[in-house]
Amino acid sequence: MNCLSYAEMYPIFDRWLSERSAGSRSRALALINVHSCVSGLLDRRVRDLYNAADLPAIDSMPFLLMARALHQRDSDRFYAPDLLLQVAKEAPARGWTFYLYGGHEGAPERISEFLLGKFPELKIVGTYSPPFRQLSPAEDEEICKRIHAARPHFLWVGLGSPKQDQWIAEHLDRIQGCILVPSGATFDFFSGRIRQAPNWIRSLGFEWLFRLTQDFRRLWKRYTLYNAVFLVAFALELIGLIRFDDGGNLLILGHRTALGNWAD
Repeated sequence: MNCLSYAEMYPIFDRWLSERSAGSRSRALALINVHSCVSGLLDRRVRDLYNAADLPAIDSMPFLLMARALHQRDSDRFYAPDLLLQVAKEAPARGWTFYLYGGHEGAPERISEFLLGKFPELKIVGTYSPPFRQLSPAEDEEICKRIHAARPHFLWVGLGSPKQDQWIAEHLDRIQGCILVPSGATFDFFSGRIRQAPNWIRSLGFEWLFRLTQDFRRLWKRYTLYNAVFLVAFALELIGLIRFDDGGNLLILGHRTALGNWAD
């Protein structure tokens, strides 16, 4: 993961977008949190998605606190809702445009209204809420043409993790010259479908507990079992019983485990 501040992020975006031209490959962010880490640990295909991103960044308060303590004091959390607002604030002055893809029916349009209420000069060049099923090749080709014709600088993708990361990886070469950002629950928060945790709860690192109380049936596995797996793996790594190689594969006492290659 990269330990970056928002101030350091903008030159990277400027460079990527200055290089965009007809036929140029898009760029992808990966926003890494505890759920992402455990999902990647258990499934190599998911791990490869995160490792292949152009900018894997911190989206977790525990990771952020460690980054600030051990690496860079002014690191920021790349939390998708905050990131969207940060970029939207800068976008009009830099000439950046947005496309909103994902969420339930009507969500992208409500997010557009929400953003334009805060940033009236922001240009949102398109919105689309895909059906809750696999798109046919013809449908997928049509939406790619629509997004490509709109030529957004940023494509915010809200399909849930890791589905949105898979979608981004599959479309980097098909939707050209923009920055694709996995946006997760941002579409639910800013469309008003789900209540977002107050800032003080997020700052303390307990947003997971707040979200669990809001949507226990859907999130219990993520915030109980996955958190437990992460804590055990982290503790074992701290005391030196396990470690991870550069590819994220799990090693125990120097031997690669079946878990590290579970999805091979």
